[in-house]
Amino acid sequence: MSYLQRRRGSGEEQRATNLELFYDLVFVFAITQVSHLILAHLNWMGAIQALIVLLAVWWSWNYTTWFTNELDPESIPVRLLMIALMLASLVMAISIPRAFADRALLFAGSYIAIQVGRHFFLTFAAAQRGSIERERSGRILTWFVAAGVLWVAGALVDEPARIVLWLAALALDYGAPLVLFWVPGRPRLAGETWEVGTGHFAERFGLFIIIALGESIVITGATTSTLDLDAARVVAFGLAFLATAALWWLYFSAVARIAQRHLELSENRTLLARDAYTYLHVVMVAGVIASAVGDELVIAHPTEVLPAPEVWATVSGPAIYLLAHALFRYRLAGSLSRKRFFGALGCVVVGIIGLFVPALAVAALLIAVLVAVIGSEYVSAVRRNARGELGPIESLESSVARQDREP
Repeated sequence: MSYLQRRRGSGEEQRATNLELFYDLVFVFAITQVSHLILAHLNWMGAIQALIVLLAVWWSWNYTTWFTNELDPESIPVRLLMIALMLASLVMAISIPRAFADRALLFAGSYIAIQVGRHFFLTFAAAQRGSIERERSGRILTWFVAAGVLWVAGALVDEPARIVLWLAALALDYGAPLVLFWVPGRPRLAGETWEVGTGHFAERFGLFIIIALGESIVITGATTSTLDLDAARVVAFGLAFLATAALWWLYFSAVARIAQRHLELSENRTLLARDAYTYLHVVMVAGVIASAVGDELVIAHPTEVLPAPEVWATVSGPAIYLLAHALFRYRLAGSLSRKRFFGALGCVVVGIIGLFVPALAVAALLIAVLVAVIGSEYVSAVRRNARGELGPIESLESSVARQDREP
């Protein structure tokens, strides 16, 4: 084992370090940049561009989380690399507004520098010669180099060729874990090749949800502070805050803790971490970002009937978020969270209504849907408790993760 590896097995649970929290600060700014990109282009092309940017931002953060789950962030070489990655991430973030214009090469170049640089270090500096750590990180590096060719090629051409090439690059990036970074001529790797520290891993992904929610608070406050305040706008501001609080409640009241427990008990922890955290959490983040965009639209035009694209932008956030939770539950436990699934459908119904009513009414109806999901889950948990169906270590909150099986 390399001296840079985390030491496990001492019985002490690994926690996020100050360096990791410092690193995360860049992504508050990056998520805000994605929100502004959506607001500047409220159409299908803008949505595709924002999705490409978000997936790149998420993939750079996600791999760094796997990196720090494996290596000791307090060691000097890892600390210096993290600071370098932070700088490259900041460069990527400042290029987001013009990533599809004159800063395409800056965006793609910084992304490639993050991914290739990190795994070059993992392969040739952190891993010992002949070790499985070098084998697996070398394969990941190979995939990133291959995708990097498409990222650079996309940056050198104009749209729509740029979008096609960058989508192809993302397909390589996101497809690689599905085949466990298979490389022709090399034996296949098993999921057990990676070791996941469950407490640290789950905490880091929960913290990114906090980052996205924090961006919602920032964009709500920033938008409101620049506008004249009247009764309708004050109410819109309050509803925006309540919506963010509801999104927080839906994840952190029980989901985060139960998910970590599932990860701890899983027989194939790596694949579960890949699917439930690496892939599905970005869908949750997308929902939070879209919710923040919707909040800004409502605050800016509380008494107006919004155009159809703005209505669907407003309701899409909570709908995507709830749907992601339903899928997350399905991957963890093999059963669908029906209350959250039907909550997502309820948001779509609100979108239809929103074509005819003021933005403030749309925001209020979305709050009603979120509160209904939270309340119905809690009531079901209370009923289970009253029937004595909770085990000695279960709580009302934790039972929410199972109560959707009831008719």
